[in-house]
Amino acid sequence: MRPFETEEPEAEEGPPSKSARKRAAHAAQDLGEALIGLRDRDLEALELPSALLEAVREARGIRSRAAASRQRQYIGKLMRQIDPEPIRRALAARSARDAEETQRFKRAEHWRERLVAEGEAALDELAAARADLDRAHWAHLVRAARAEQPAGTGRQGPAGRALFRALRSLLG
Repeated sequence: MRPFETEEPEAEEGPPSKSARKRAAHAAQDLGEALIGLRDRDLEALELPSALLEAVREARGIRSRAAASRQRQYIGKLMRQIDPEPIRRALAARSARDAEETQRFKRAEHWRERLVAEGEAALDELAAARADLDRAHWAHLVRAARAEQPAGTGRQGPAGRALFRALRSLLG
């Protein structure tokens, strides 16, 4: 061994520490709680073991705080018996899809607000960005949305909602 070099001790393989076991138990329970919040079709797509699937569905109907806590702990126990990585990956992919959908929604909402507020100027900018835009049709949608919007309320009527749907399909 050279001077100033330290020998790294070899990691001893053994049972995980109590802290590590507690962290794993909490992580499994947190993942189980995320499953409780999923819709049925998303839950079924994960192809969970039947006992876990039933426990998650049962947890949704429990109103007692103490009983719900016990059920979440039970779900955590069941989660520790399976490999959580496929579930984590599926939830991460779902979260990414939801974030992307939120961004599309906000982009369409932003364009609708601009089109209603600015009219032709914003429509010119949208037409410059999208060469395939049917300008006459879009001008009609914008005029209708601007005409029906009550002053100062910020609420949209049927024409404003139609403009929003058209923007979502255009920008989607």
